[in-house]
Parts: sequence; structure tokens; C-alpha cells
Amino acid sequence: MIQLINELKDRNEILFYLGLVFVVGAAVASVMAANSSVQVLGVNVWYKPLKFLLSSILFVWTMGWFLGYLPNDRSIDVYSWVMVGLFLFENIYIFFQAARGQQSHFNVSTPFYSIMWGMMGLAATLISVATGIISIKFFQFTPEQINIGFWWGIRLGIVLFVIFSMEGLVMGSRMSHTVGAPDGGEGIPFLNWSKKNGDLRVAHFIGMHALQVVPFLSFFLTKNTLGAIIIATLYGAFSAYTFIRALM
Repeated sequence: MIQLINELKDRNEILFYLGLVFVVGAAVASVMAANSSVQVLGVNVWYKPLKFLLSSILFVWTMGWFLGYLPNDRSIDVYSWVMVGLFLFENIYIFFQAARGQQSHFNVSTPFYSIMWGMMGLAATLISVATGIISIKFFQFTPEQINIGFWWGIRLGIVLFVIFSMEGLVMGSRMSHTVGAPDGGEGIPFLNWSKKNGDLRVAHFIGMHALQVVPFLSFFLTKNTLGAIIIATLYGAFSAYTFIRALM
């Protein structure tokens, strides 16, 4: 474990420490969730910051690991610092709203909340756009003696992440994530995905985590480009299916 942590730090020190900050934040949110009865839309108010912090940890450490395969240049440092700014902004605001017992997403009840909601949408979009731009470097370079199936898994996993992260714009335009009922109905534990209605968060979650799942499956299941393409295609199709089902 220590060796893995040191390797992660060596690959991208900026994103490594950002992830550590979010680990501390997630620990605090966990303690608060266990000791708070305040709810927003029928869910413990601290679940949302906890979910976003955990997701942020997974993203920044995954990208930090992948970027470590590339020749280091200024563009990687720029991308990493951009992620620091954008992710800190989103998570601090979500945490701040939870501490106040207020909704962070879809909250336009005051001029300030409207501005912050718009800025959150902009930050999320910029994360996707910046990741799409840096992904070009993965198509321009192939490390020596790497499983080419795994490398294509990384490439396609990033592409699928960018595509399905944009599903957030659909939820933003609807000002809700539930289809067929208001937000806040009965859902599964912790994630609170709706049990009775369409929920766009399911496809959003599945699609964004192509970043981890597609490279993981490609590493263990294939050693060639075609295998990785098949894995990515099937995974992307499943993500699209959950999105269409939610809309229906």
C-alpha cells in the first residue's frame, strides 16, 4: 500500500495532494452525516458532499495515475492546477451548503444561489472540456512495453467519461434529476437513486466511471486494441441505455 501511495504521488504530485484534501473532507462529512438529522429532499444533508468528495478522490487519483504514463510537460501541470481550482470550488460550495442545511444543486431561490448554481454548472463543464483536451495527448503517445489493450482502455475510458459527464447538462436544463416525479422521492440507500421513477443520475454515474471501469476491464480481459474497443462500446451502450430508460 505504501508503495502504491508513493507511486501515485510520483506520477502527479498536484492531483495526489488534492485527493488527500478530499480524503480529509470525506472523513469530516462522514462524521457529520453520522451525527446529523438534518435532511434535504428527504436525504441526510451530508450525503451529497460525501458522495461528491468520494467521486472527486476517485477522479483526481485516476487521472493522476494515467497522466503519469505521459511525458511530463507544462500542459499536464496546467491541467492539474485547473482541476485543483474547479474541484475545490465545487466541493467547498457543496460542503458549505450542507453545513447551512441548504440545497446546492438546482437551488436558484436567491440571486446568490442562482449565481453559484450557474458557476457550478460552468465548473463541471470546464472539467469535462479540459479533460477532453488533455485526452488528445493519450492518442499522440504510446508508452513502451505497455499492454496496448490497456492503453486503448485508458483512451476510450477518458472519452466515455467526457461524453457522459455532459449528461449533467441535461439535468441542469431540467432543474431536476428525477423523470416522472419531483426530486426527493424514495430511493436506494446513500445514493438515493429513485426506486419508482426515471433517474438521470444512474446513467451519469455509470458513464463517468467508464474512466475507471473500461481501463480496468481492458487490463485484465484483453491485450489488443479490438478487445478494448469492444469493451468500451458495450460499456458505452449500457450507459446510453440507462440514460434512455430514465428519460422514458
